[in-house]
Amino acid sequence: MTYSSHKKALKQLRNKPDKLKKFLKHNAPKERTTGQSRLRCRRCLRSGAYIGKYGLNLCRQCFREIAPKIGFKKFH
Repeated sequence: MTYSSHKKALKQLRNKPDKLKKFLKHNAPKERTTGQSRLRCRRCLRSGAYIGKYGLNLCRQCFREIAPKIGFKKFH
């Protein structure tokens, strides 16, 4: 099946439960096991600029906001 949009395919398959089940099985996004998109900030779920060192698991923007509260100081 070729469609311009996946929504169109789902709309047509609603009346056919067996084909819908097969379509969803083969077209579902796969679970990521590695890579940048798997590592996300635990506070805002942003995937870019991730800091995982020392178990922080934050993006740099969130880290800047809460750094003084958790005991980090600016080093000149």
